[in-house]
Amino acid sequence: MSPVGHPLAPTSSLPLLRSSTLSSEQIFSALNNLHELYFPVSLSRAVESQLELGKVHGDIPIEPVDSGYASEDGDIDGDEDIDGEDFLDTLRSDVFERNFAIGWLTTLIARADELPLGDEDERERAIDKASYVLASFSKPMDEEDEEDTGIIRNFSFTLDLSSASKSPEAKKSSFDDKIAIDVQLNDISMTTHSDVGLQTWGASVVFCDLICASPARFGFTTPTLGSSPRIVELGAGTGLVSLVLAKALPLLDFTNSTVIATDYHPTVLANLETNASREGVKTCALDWSAPVLETPLDSPADILIATDVIYDPRHALWLRACATRLLAPGGVFWLLMTVRPNGRHGAVIHSVEPAFQGTSPQTPEGRHLAILGSEDIDRRQGIGRGDESGYKLFRIGWA
Repeated sequence: MSPVGHPLAPTSSLPLLRSSTLSSEQIFSALNNLHELYFPVSLSRAVESQLELGKVHGDIPIEPVDSGYASEDGDIDGDEDIDGEDFLDTLRSDVFERNFAIGWLTTLIARADELPLGDEDERERAIDKASYVLASFSKPMDEEDEEDTGIIRNFSFTLDLSSASKSPEAKKSSFDDKIAIDVQLNDISMTTHSDVGLQTWGASVVFCDLICASPARFGFTTPTLGSSPRIVELGAGTGLVSLVLAKALPLLDFTNSTVIATDYHPTVLANLETNASREGVKTCALDWSAPVLETPLDSPADILIATDVIYDPRHALWLRACATRLLAPGGVFWLLMTVRPNGRHGAVIHSVEPAFQGTSPQTPEGRHLAILGSEDIDRRQGIGRGDESGYKLFRIGWA
């Protein structure tokens, strides 16, 4: 039992997400309770306006919800004698309660499309709010008023070495032709709509898994690229794809490869630089609408990569114009798009094919980029947000 007017313990307030009687009001009430408990710092106006767009649920009072769960330790003994701040400090430091909240939030994000939320805007608000609260767990309680430094995330992929000779590192692996590629990077909570690159999205995780499972399929062999390929990631965000490639390429016999991660927004680029420095990946700013191809972008790229980077129909046109200037003759541009059937980003998937039709823009030699092939990729369980139904992989090259 909590003091009147104070947040409730997660185990006693979070509703069963598979309950047949679950309502959107219960979901947002639970999210508001977790936000007040673990993330009491006021959000910036930009974030608050995004989370409470329409203010449909912004004023719903936080009320107890019968979740069917009870805390492992039961009620806190003597809580009637604990004042508000002491109660909150005790509750926030309860590891069992915190882990219970993390599990609930993670499940909500992964299964948002199955929840009884009124429309896609409401679904996105729930996912966004859950993401912000989940990100707050990376902050020590005595640093809540400090700048959000993000959460360290660890990723691991299994690299297939069957197309490469055995490197010394690979020979140490317990797998005959496989080795783990482990990457650590920093994710930061978004503060505005332009900061989407501060978080690692499902498409980049899926793409890393696809590359590692079959490097030859994506042209990552020395007979195809030589020993010194140049790889450029467009809209790299946190840089996961670039970091994975930087660790994988030496194991695939590439002795002098160059990996360059690019982005445009200053806050995203700053976080990208922090992540990239761990693996020796080069970084630079790149505006697709007005690309400046100076060092390190002063030489053509053998492979261009972009994952889930188009959120406006203009982006596809800018991306094509930029890639036309960046891609080397014989090079390949791999674009993995996230399919979101509903919501405000549902239509952008359909902007890719029209953007790459026709013969303009062209290189001075008269070449133009076109879609050479495409493939539907199934959604992976537990990866990505609840509004994602799958992915579409485009292979783009010179027509």
